[in-house]
Amino acid sequence: MDAWDNELQIEQERVNSVSAKIASEVRLVNNLSGTTETEINDIRQNFWEDVRVNLDHPDDIQETYTSIKQQAELLAERERRRGNSEKLLSVLRRLKNSPYFGRIDFKDENETVPEKIYIGIGSFFDEETETFLVYDWRAPISSVYYDYSLGSASYTAPYGTIHGSLELKRQFVIKNSSIVSMFDTGVTIGDELLQEVLGRQADSQMKSIVATIQKEQNRIIRNDRSRLLVVQGAAGSGKTSAALQRIAYLLYRYRDSLEAENILLFSPNPMFNSYVSNVLPELGEENMQQATFQQFLESQLPDDLVLEDFFQQMEYMLSSSADKLYYDRLESIRVKSGLNFIRTLDLYIQLLGAGGLIFRDVTFRGEVLISSSEIEKVFYSTPAKLKIPDRLKIVNEWMSKELKALEKAEVKKEWVEEEIQYLEKEEYAAFYRKLNEKKRFADNTFDDFERERKLLSAYVVRKSFKGVYKGVKALSYLDVRAVYRQIFEGDEKITRHIFPSGPLWQWTGICELTIKKLDNEEILYEDSAPYLYLKEELEGFRTDVMIRHVFIDEAQDYSPFQLAFIKRLFPRSRMTVLGDTNQMIYDHLEKTGLEVLASLYDPDKTESIVLKQSYRSTRQISDFTRAFIPGGDNIEPFNRNGSKPLVSILKSRNGLAAATAQSISDLRAKGYETIAVICKNEEESEEAYDAIKENADVRLIGRGRSSFESGVIVIPSYLAKGIEFDAVVIFDGSEDRYGKESERKLFYTACTRAMHELHVLCAGEVNLFISEVPEELYEVKKYK
Repeated sequence: MDAWDNELQIEQERVNSVSAKIASEVRLVNNLSGTTETEINDIRQNFWEDVRVNLDHPDDIQETYTSIKQQAELLAERERRRGNSEKLLSVLRRLKNSPYFGRIDFKDENETVPEKIYIGIGSFFDEETETFLVYDWRAPISSVYYDYSLGSASYTAPYGTIHGSLELKRQFVIKNSSIVSMFDTGVTIGDELLQEVLGRQADSQMKSIVATIQKEQNRIIRNDRSRLLVVQGAAGSGKTSAALQRIAYLLYRYRDSLEAENILLFSPNPMFNSYVSNVLPELGEENMQQATFQQFLESQLPDDLVLEDFFQQMEYMLSSSADKLYYDRLESIRVKSGLNFIRTLDLYIQLLGAGGLIFRDVTFRGEVLISSSEIEKVFYSTPAKLKIPDRLKIVNEWMSKELKALEKAEVKKEWVEEEIQYLEKEEYAAFYRKLNEKKRFADNTFDDFERERKLLSAYVVRKSFKGVYKGVKALSYLDVRAVYRQIFEGDEKITRHIFPSGPLWQWTGICELTIKKLDNEEILYEDSAPYLYLKEELEGFRTDVMIRHVFIDEAQDYSPFQLAFIKRLFPRSRMTVLGDTNQMIYDHLEKTGLEVLASLYDPDKTESIVLKQSYRSTRQISDFTRAFIPGGDNIEPFNRNGSKPLVSILKSRNGLAAATAQSISDLRAKGYETIAVICKNEEESEEAYDAIKENADVRLIGRGRSSFESGVIVIPSYLAKGIEFDAVVIFDGSEDRYGKESERKLFYTACTRAMHELHVLCAGEVNLFISEVPEELYEVKKYK
């Protein structure tokens, strides 16, 4: 047995020992969890038996309240204990099969002997020896594993910076408590381990990458300083993976003050939410809050406005012919997406302080209680130096007084008597019970009956007026839609004020388009953030101070306006923004949100990290895609070899179905499980699905899809963002489908979803982008 085999045997014996101790801990925690579960069931079943209920005297009521509170706290404590046990069991079970993935021997500068540190997805402390057998990958000392090669090294601990030297770095692949491979390395994470991990097949859910975190990714994960952290990286560079590990790190680092509910991730589409849903639970953490920006907008907009979603906007821009309406829409998107439009709205709001706000009548049962003109008069009589939300508070106070007087007058009207007749028996009984409790009436005299009737009438009116008071409190008398519409009505005074240098040349077309949609109770996607900004400025910004960290994925698809609006909504939050300007689905903005984001924050609290290495695709696929994208030379492909991309040229679209089915069959034969037929848009996806469904087992993925499963799917390009597949078939990459310069990045995004193989079918001539790629970087197949 040579020295390496002997070392391997020693390491395997340690794995056996650690796995056995973890298995013992699993049994112990299981037993404790079972006991806790029994206690919870007992408390629930006997809750009221163990509570002393006595309501006869104020002191007795307080004693009853205290007794109930104690039982509730006991139950909550047991349920917390059960939750912690389940969380611990989840980590322990994973540690049992694969206790760790790395080892470092670190010698403190004040010590003579290095300490062996084994690193895994969670920590494991041996009570018997009072030592950590496994350190959590997020522990301060674990950063040495990710950041240093052999030699001088340091890490930041709670009590200061620890200096020393890294004597050994060892990496493991352990499965079912057996070491599958082990190697020592002098670099950060060795290519051998990355080759093994990256060569695996894609899955229906993203996995954690803690065993293969690279130095630059570790900078992202452990960044504690920045108010704004911008991560720009090539397709497949691990931006999203690093962000999810960052969330896990933050929850670990600030576990006493930060919970999963304090973190919000804006993801690109509902299917992506499902795709990443397993990463944090794998690491023993709860999932953060997740939403698409679309879902957030819909939750804030009024129910009577139908919001066009981002993908509908995209479909329009990808599918429409280049007519006047198309260019009006393009300009509408450009104008309303920029930071200049915030300044335009601010000027408009300034003007509204002096006049122009539009109010609705406050009505009840078809009658006007307070007219819009009365509201307007009162509003503009409030101090002009106050902000509009503060002036509306004064209006609300006035309206509440008016409504109370009107409510009293309403008691005598005929409808009240009718409503009394239709009261349910239970409601009658409850009303009389309250009267008796208050001991309002001692004798059954005529006066008592008369007063009783008046009180019942007042009760009915008060109940009916609840909706009116609620509407006033919610400022529903302020017609925000009409106020927003007014910007586009061509009023000379407004136009002159919001455009001091003169209106934009394309403003008339934008106005016509916007008004047409609003009058049809629709709101364009590019109008949604400006509309809500105006609404919040008028009513008072409802900021969310509970959210402490906001993560935005695929940020290149957010406009500058949207990112500024998000910053305003979450004033206490730190922001982590991930994007790649080369993956903008359609390039229509003068400046992207990523380009202007840094200007919204203090430069001293902003950091930008660029990830150049691309890990997802084979070198052959990466070389092909970076050859036709601006700045492609800066992308560094990982050295994992595979087949060259295959470009198949057909004479017409009639052959696409058979060629696609053939590609799927060939890829299936190679053992690939997740295969995506990527189409330009939804219309082409439906065409492709109808064409191949008879010859291949495929599923069509549309905008409403919220889960991602393995298999063969047909999907529009924009829904595939952020997701990777074993193999990709581009349904039609011809000049006819991708003939515009603005579609270059769309084509790039579609091609870079492939991990192992890429097939591009072309019905006719190949597109301009493929023609720019050196011929030696891909194979060509010509169909007769």
